[in-house]
Amino acid sequence: MPIRNVSLDDFYAEIAASMDKEVAELLPRDITRDIGHFNVFDISETIQQFRHQKQMPYDRRAYYKISLIRGKNRAEYADKVIPIQKNALLFASPKVPYHWVPEDEAQSGSFCVFTEAFLARNKTGLILDDLPIFISGGCPVFEITDEQASEIGHLFQNMEQEIRSNYEFKYDLIRSYVMQLIHYGQKLQPVIPERASQNASARILSLFIELLERQFPIESTNQRLKLTSAKEYADRLAIHVNHLNKVMKELTGNTTTHLIKGRITQEAKILLRQTNWNISEIAYSLGFEEVAHFSNFFKKQTAHTPQSFRTS
Repeated sequence: MPIRNVSLDDFYAEIAASMDKEVAELLPRDITRDIGHFNVFDISETIQQFRHQKQMPYDRRAYYKISLIRGKNRAEYADKVIPIQKNALLFASPKVPYHWVPEDEAQSGSFCVFTEAFLARNKTGLILDDLPIFISGGCPVFEITDEQASEIGHLFQNMEQEIRSNYEFKYDLIRSYVMQLIHYGQKLQPVIPERASQNASARILSLFIELLERQFPIESTNQRLKLTSAKEYADRLAIHVNHLNKVMKELTGNTTTHLIKGRITQEAKILLRQTNWNISEIAYSLGFEEVAHFSNFFKKQTAHTPQSFRTS
């Protein structure tokens, strides 16, 4: 099943089609006065088009989305399927492709979409991808009780009311509602006890993994990896490359270079299978100056050429 990159324009085109409306009718009033983008929708009004699709692609969206889902569904990620029997709160980020599948006709709830720039107006230095709820690799879908669903539903109702209002500072108020949803979700996550004294090696590993994951996903042929070598990561972490290698070997059993190459190979496989980019565009995006260098790298990592992997 392919992964498609969905922009806000794509999103509005699909939603407008499902509601038989023009895109302009769906855009929030006065949103052009605000930096970033926000909107809120009723699920029951937008689901008709998608309910009857036989196969839906995994979407890697260019925006963030928070959904209150009421009905039987399942959320599908690359390596797991999460069944939803009744109520759920779902958080989606641009980094994690997922597929949401309604499993009965009775669907209700609400969802909001927003860009990072929208919340950046809080002036708190907030970076969404630093928040536990949006960490890459997570699948933040939480089954909730009727009481919790009702409580969350009130927040969405407040958003819908404000977005239609003439209140001058309505988007500031809406930001506070979005942050309430984010904090609500973070409190639903299992608490992982933190060791009283996290040693320096563990901190280095954590920062390295975070820095590595921030390079991905590659979503445009104009995007290019900035960090491709162990030394570049070490310089960014302000430590000697030998020390970084020592820590990686001790804690993971692999060298820094092995970990970097593995992540680049993973992204290469996704781009080869899920995009129509040519091999040279993929090679460039992954930091290779020559297609031949990328082909040699990929064959060494997978025993396949990029072309044979794509067509296999």
